[in-house]
Amino acid sequence: MSFRRVGGIVAIALATLVCISCGQVYRPVVLPVFTPPPNPANFHAVFGLSTNVAANPGTAIQIDVSGDTAIGSADAGLNPTHAATLPNNSRVFVASAAGTLCPFAGADSVTAFSPAADSTIASGLGTPLVISYPNAGTSQIANIIAISESANLVSVTLSTPLLNAAPGQSFVVSNVSIAGYNGCFPIQSVNGTNLTYVDTATGLSSITSGQIGTVELPQFCPYLPDYVATSQNTAVFVANYGTENNPNCGQSSTDSVASISTTANSITNIAYLGANTHPVSMAETPDGLNLYVVNQNSNNVVNLSPTDLSVLTPTPISVGTTPVWAVARADSRRVYVLSQGSGQLVPIDVASNAVLPSTTNLSVGVGANFILYDPNLGRLYVTNPATSTLYIYSVSGGQDPTANPPTPNDTPSLLKTISFAKGSTACPNGCSPVSVAAMPDGSRFYVASYQLAPACPDPNVGTAAPCVIPQLTIFYAASMTVKPVSKKYSLLSPSLSLLSPPQFGGTQYAVAQIPSCAPAPSYNPNSTRFRVFTTAAADSSHVYVSICDAGIIADVNATTSSVATTGSSNTPDILVANIPTPLAACAGAACGLAANITGFSISGNIVTFQAANSFIVGEQVAISGLRTQAGANLNGLTLTVLSTGLSATQFEAILNGNPAGANAPLTSDSGTAIPVPSLQNPVFLLTGT
Repeated sequence: MSFRRVGGIVAIALATLVCISCGQVYRPVVLPVFTPPPNPANFHAVFGLSTNVAANPGTAIQIDVSGDTAIGSADAGLNPTHAATLPNNSRVFVASAAGTLCPFAGADSVTAFSPAADSTIASGLGTPLVISYPNAGTSQIANIIAISESANLVSVTLSTPLLNAAPGQSFVVSNVSIAGYNGCFPIQSVNGTNLTYVDTATGLSSITSGQIGTVELPQFCPYLPDYVATSQNTAVFVANYGTENNPNCGQSSTDSVASISTTANSITNIAYLGANTHPVSMAETPDGLNLYVVNQNSNNVVNLSPTDLSVLTPTPISVGTTPVWAVARADSRRVYVLSQGSGQLVPIDVASNAVLPSTTNLSVGVGANFILYDPNLGRLYVTNPATSTLYIYSVSGGQDPTANPPTPNDTPSLLKTISFAKGSTACPNGCSPVSVAAMPDGSRFYVASYQLAPACPDPNVGTAAPCVIPQLTIFYAASMTVKPVSKKYSLLSPSLSLLSPPQFGGTQYAVAQIPSCAPAPSYNPNSTRFRVFTTAAADSSHVYVSICDAGIIADVNATTSSVATTGSSNTPDILVANIPTPLAACAGAACGLAANITGFSISGNIVTFQAANSFIVGEQVAISGLRTQAGANLNGLTLTVLSTGLSATQFEAILNGNPAGANAPLTSDSGTAIPVPSLQNPVFLLTGT
């Protein structure tokens, strides 16, 4: 049979098959998809803590990692300081150091809540459970027989003196017919039946006859809880910074550690550590047998039994001056303590409770503030914002110098020192590294840092006001070298800028400084521990950075899409969103006061409003009521007040994309600029499972 004939038979057969398949048979069709696919990451959570304005409770929020959104929030007590999750992730515990702050005097507490469930519908956080500290005594109450105000200083005359009242203590004024006098305030001065306090309300009339109202001085013991730790599901431990010789407390010192039963939901034991010890950090070994408590003021560490808080170290372990942080190794054989004042990384042998000598250089410089332990790579990352330096150690490799010759003793060995000083590769303009996040997959680590600029280079803020420039620097873990971020994705290349619309301008990379966000030289619960803080999601898909001054948590996508589509990017480590914190309470005499706009002009992307105002730099205002054609385009916008051109009669703001169209000369118009409540200040992040 010829080849031609065989070919003809094959062609006929194929044609027959085609005809057969032309009946009522479904044929799958592949259609192209031109939108970026969703992140397929499993459900994971990250929790953020934020502080509110004075006298108002802060907030805990839960971020759905795969959804890039906050899916639940809960009150976290006054002045939340630190948080921890149970190993089974069933509950989160938050320490809140209310201390003597109004109006929750004596409300030092630990707040516990259940995370939102793994669901396609946001279920919110579980109802917070407040675990209170023991109180001592009852409140003192006295009647007011006269009250008056000069400027904002209020003078009160009482029918009887308040015993033990002292400047700085909080007391409650109530039942005064002029409402502006009522509230909770710190005492400014006290002399028998006369005392004074400062009030934000002004112009209040005097009242001098009859029983005018009452004052109450609460009796309580301030504990100032500032750190939470646990490696078990049945107990949680809280370090209490404490106060000494408080006149309204039966304890001479409340520097202590509290044990909380997760079944009884109450404090079941308190171990008092002695006056002026001031515990600020803890590390429980993963085997649950040792709880190391870092005492900032007594320059030592004590080892307590997690079972009953009994002391396992009759002699406290000296670790240098001003220790601030501690971590435990995964095998429970080593604990590492960071001493800020002496600038040392101190390894402790758990078996002997002794500091191990090492030939390795364990000096990290005075001012070091934070250790991250990476169990996947067996590393310790130490940040020093004072010297603009990051230190990277292996947890092993060190030697005992007392032996001859020196012998290995399982202490840290220095792998690399990375500079963040001006002119460095990591931060060409110079910045202060303050925290580190390590990818669980071992591929990269991330360093959160910031610059303080007395004259801000960002025109969105302006040179007339100091600003903060937050940023995130990405490193390859294997080589410990910078992974540069393209200028296409960052205004701070080679690092990642962390601000984005709609909260900020498209070219904005700095924010005005907020005084309460500035860390104190030595941490205490009334100061911010982390101006910026970073953590990585448990599935290595995202990295988050809390920025106290900005009121947001930056969300960085750390994954690479497996599908390349038109207009999308496969480059990982890109800022995808700024997740806002909840709104803060309104504070200050000018809070909520609208400014009446009498005119405006637009030059480039800057709008100048003529309006009598009491705005401050960085305050956000909502524009409404403008009637001209150019003004109508400004209605509904929320703008940020710039430092430039700000006076009692005018203010300036930047326009993203110049929505008013062309430039507009000075135009008479009428409308309002209403202050928008600020966002709360995020101070800590916690990775859930």
